[in-house]
Amino acid sequence: MGNEKIYNMAFSKVFPLLIAKAEKKGRTRAEVLEITSWLTGYDPADIESALGTDLTYGDFFRKSPTPNPKRTLITGIVCGVRVENVEEDLMREIRYLDKLVDELAKGKPMEKILRG
Repeated sequence: MGNEKIYNMAFSKVFPLLIAKAEKKGRTRAEVLEITSWLTGYDPADIESALGTDLTYGDFFRKSPTPNPKRTLITGIVCGVRVENVEEDLMREIRYLDKLVDELAKGKPMEKILRG
């Protein structure tokens, strides 16, 4: 799947999949919203509102109000790819969120997930 295809996917289709992944492992929607808010700078209410729009997944990240400077501390492998080595900036941002949700689903404490 090409990156443009991922970028053009509806945010309203992708984000619920991340929530479902976390909930399947006993975590909550609120935790996914907290992680996403920490990463992007969006308020959780703004994230919820975006679910009712035609915003693309790529534009969700492109329009991030204040990306967290600590996001560069996110390392590891997600979907067979080492996050810190992803060359394209937008794809790296997407992989950061994937990695954080993976950590949440694996039971990691929020303080560690948020690089506190």
